[in-house]
Parts: sequence; C-alpha cells; structure tokens
Amino acid sequence: MITHSDLGKIIDSNYAWTRLTVAVLICTVGSIGFWSVVVVLPIIQAEFGIDRSDAAFPYLATLAGFAAGGIIMGRLADRFGIILPIILGSVMLFLGYITAAHATSLWQFVLAHAIFIGLFGSSATFGPLIADTSLWFNKHRGIAVALVASGNYLSGTLWPPLLQYAIDEIGWRQAHIGIGVICLITILPLSYFLRRRPPLNVNKTQNSIIPNIEVKFTPPSPILLQGLLVVAGLSCCIAMSMPQVHLVAYCGDLGFAAQRGAEMLSIMLGLGIISRLLSGIVADRIGGLSALFLGSTLQGFALLLYLPFDGLVSLYIVSGVFGLSQGGIVPSYALVVRDMFPAREAATRIGLVFTATQIGMATGGWLSGEIYDLTGSYQMAFLNGYAWNLVNLAIVVWLLFNSRRWLTKI
Repeated sequence: MITHSDLGKIIDSNYAWTRLTVAVLICTVGSIGFWSVVVVLPIIQAEFGIDRSDAAFPYLATLAGFAAGGIIMGRLADRFGIILPIILGSVMLFLGYITAAHATSLWQFVLAHAIFIGLFGSSATFGPLIADTSLWFNKHRGIAVALVASGNYLSGTLWPPLLQYAIDEIGWRQAHIGIGVICLITILPLSYFLRRRPPLNVNKTQNSIIPNIEVKFTPPSPILLQGLLVVAGLSCCIAMSMPQVHLVAYCGDLGFAAQRGAEMLSIMLGLGIISRLLSGIVADRIGGLSALFLGSTLQGFALLLYLPFDGLVSLYIVSGVFGLSQGGIVPSYALVVRDMFPAREAATRIGLVFTATQIGMATGGWLSGEIYDLTGSYQMAFLNGYAWNLVNLAIVVWLLFNSRRWLTKI
C-alpha cells in the first residue's frame, strides 16, 4: 500500500519528469505512422499505377487502425502497465515498415499500414502514453499531458522532410526499412525507463494529494458521461479537420500556389505545439474541463475568420490563429477523463475519446470534400465545421454546469 508520504515522493518528482521526457521522445518517434503515408502518397500512386483517391486509401486505413488501436492498447496499459503496449508497438512498427517496403500491390501496402503501423504500432505511442503520464503528475498534470501530446505535432514537423530526403537519396522502399529499424532501436530501449507501474490512488483536487479522503465525480451514469465525451471529441475534430485537411486545396481554389497552402499548414501545426503547451499551463490553473471550454470557443471563432478573409496575407494570419486556438483541445480530454473517472480506467477511457477524435478527423475531411463537390465552394464546409464545433461546445457547457453537482467526498 502506497502511503501519502510515498506519493509525495513519486508524484511530480524528478522521476516523473524523467518519465515525461522519455514519453515525449517515444511519441515523437512512434507518431511517424501518422505522417509517412502522407509523404509517400504520390510515389505510391506512381508505383502501383492507381488514381489519387486510391493512393489516399492507405492514410484512411492507417487512421482507422490508429483509432481502434487506441482502445486496445489503452486496455492493455490499464491491465499490465504501459511498457507492454510500448514494446509491442515498437515491434509492430518495425514489422509494419518492413512489410510495407516489400509490398508488391496496394492491398499489401494498405494492410501493413492498417494493422501493423496503425492498429498495433503508432496507437501505442499516443493515447496510452498520455494516460500513463497523467498518473504521475498532480500539480503539473496539465502541462505534462500537453508535452506528451505535442510529440505528435513535433513528429509531423520533423519526420516529413527527413523522410522526403531519404526517399530522394535511397528510394521509398529502403527509406521504409530505415524507419522500421529506427523505431525498433529507439523505442524499445526507451521503454525500459517506463517499466515502473504508476500509483493509482491519486486524485487531483485543488492541486494537492488528499490523504484518507477520496474526491471523485459520481455522475448519474458513467456510461452517459463517457458517451458525451466521445460525441464531444468526434464533433470538435470534425470541425478541426476542415482547415487541416483542405487548406492546401482551398489555397489552390483561390489562385495561390500549393506551396503557400503547405506553408500555412506548417505554421498551423507549429503554433499548435505552442497552443498545447499553453493549454496545459492554463489547465493546471483552471482545470481540464474549463480549458476544454476555452479551446472549443477559440476554435469556433477561428473557423469563422476563414469566411470573410481569403487574401494571402490574411490566410497566413488566420491559419496561425487557428493553430493557436485548437492545439490544446485534444489533450484537455485526457485531463477531463482523469478528473472524472478512476485512475485504473484512465488509458481505456482516454483511448475511447481519442478514438472518437480520430474518427472525427477522418469523417470531417471526407465530409468537407463532399460538401465542396455539392456546392463548388468551401464556404459551406467552413460553416459545417462551425456547426459541429457548436455541438462540442454545448456538451462542454453542459458538463461544466453539472460537474459540481457530481462532486462527492467519501
């Protein structure tokens, strides 16, 4: 039994910050599964003689595998600790990229990404890691979770240019083999530092660990609460996907070079890292649910800015504002789950919400394209994103008003 004195030596300790550093490194390396398939898309199209929509299918398959894998790996982490899914993920990433490198048809390439890279690989290095990190922090939980979540955006900043350089120098197949080897020789040794199981009898209330008094949320139905968080995650990411997925194409429609759209997207993701860190700091002061409300409100405002402003300079500015607004939303869900559910269920429940966010990103990207095909413009697609953002905001407001009624002490 861990005593209150022992908890004081573990939570927010130097060891906890060491684990956090390792987690950020693992997330940065393991999130390669998110980005490599985007970089290689035109090469795969030429390699297998397929059209652009078929070439984009590996991305959808990877995202679907990642979404489902978040639940599976989260469940493993809750039961056996984070080290098992991390080890499994590193091995699966290695096998996945080796398999993809030897693919002789599109379906082989798709299966490698969906099963090895998405379902059992990269999924282990995001949601479960965030959940595990949240168990080692109390006072600084918000910024700790934000730092780990930023590993995904950092991966998107570092990997694509490195991968493109490798493809240009040695070809895409050899580059994929190299990725697999890098994932294995970096993530596997780093997992050693995560072997210690976290304490599970820690609750965050007024930034302190309270001995002998457990403070928790007891909503009328935990299933209802989980369902609302899933719908909220789905809704906010349908809204979020509109600029992230279609910004380059939108710039092309306005007569700007695709490179300008790519630069705007890079600015958006880069400022998204800053947004996540700032959101974590804010969450440590006002709580995860309030931080989620703030992020959702700002995201809705930023989405509306795309409607009146379509000049080149103004789009750079609006994209930057959007990046600063939305980056902290997804990590805030992890904080809300930690505040409202038992710690022993953290990885599974966070995985469920993060799965919904990935489904939202995939659905929103597709839905915006369909709206564009029907209307010939992205204006209605932006309004559709804003409508979904209002759904998210309504749920968050309802939770804010009712959460205090559910607070009990036993």
